[in-house]
Amino acid sequence: MMNYEWWRIHLRSATFLRRSTTYANASTRFFGVVGLRRIQSKQSALIYDEVVFQWMAQGRIEFDRKTLREACAQEELLGESEERPRVYGVKSFEHAFDRLEERCDDVLDLVPVFDERYIRSDADWEAELYPKLQTFLRVAAQRQERLRLALDAHATLAFAAGSILNMKSGRHIELEQRTLGTRVWAADDVPRDPEWSELRESIHDIASDRIDLAVSLGITHDILGDVRQYVDAHLHSVGRLLSLEPTSGPGAQIVDAGRHAFDLVQAAKEAVRRAKLCGAQPETTHVFIAAPNAVTFFLGQQQPGLGRIRLYEFDFEGARGGSYSASLTLPVVGR
Repeated sequence: MMNYEWWRIHLRSATFLRRSTTYANASTRFFGVVGLRRIQSKQSALIYDEVVFQWMAQGRIEFDRKTLREACAQEELLGESEERPRVYGVKSFEHAFDRLEERCDDVLDLVPVFDERYIRSDADWEAELYPKLQTFLRVAAQRQERLRLALDAHATLAFAAGSILNMKSGRHIELEQRTLGTRVWAADDVPRDPEWSELRESIHDIASDRIDLAVSLGITHDILGDVRQYVDAHLHSVGRLLSLEPTSGPGAQIVDAGRHAFDLVQAAKEAVRRAKLCGAQPETTHVFIAAPNAVTFFLGQQQPGLGRIRLYEFDFEGARGGSYSASLTLPVVGR
């Protein structure tokens, strides 16, 4: 059945009227999900842009289920409804305006384990959070092969979610990603764009007699200075630091789509492997990330091939020193 709420929201939003190629490519498959006729790739015009302008000109911006179906039928927009993916939410903090319970089929609420953004006990990353996340996502993956995740969660949990639903899981994953609005990203959502920013890598030697590797992945922010300061002060097993950042420079809008996020992660994975070949194999790779959760999730999917990973959370609010703290080490031994 056509989801009239989805359409009603978008009819009232200017973001639905964008005509960019990325928008057209990414949006066409969603029309089928909500019971509308899909746009074929060979078509150069997007009929939904025109009809929305026409309805708005007529003052028709509010619909209920019956009137929206009638209007779409009149325009010959109805198609065969595709199965809507179930949406699973994971939250470790509460979004100010968008509660996951209001739009997800099932939600794993980890908020009580935290005091605002700070975990109450460091031991809870392994003892409580990871087991709950693992059980929740495995049950979700057993129910269907295609699922959508909404992650209002710390980077550690986004990475851990990817490690659970890794590349061998055989599941098609979509991720709700907040940028200027909420978009749905998948690893294959749009064709690759040659204009997309790529990753620039650099190796910083720290000490030749230390075997561990630290990785600074700064997509949204330049974190290299903070990472180097933390490594020098606290990680005396790290001998090399791999810095990864976009060729266009870090920024909140650097990643354009799920395919772009996935491509960046593939480049990051290969850079980590090359860095490991530069010296003795590290016992642990220490990973520091400032990136959209979709990027972090896709990187987590690569964890089985990257060995032992220790993750870190940054104190953005500055209430506990304004630096990093260790969170979760993967794989979790004994679980």
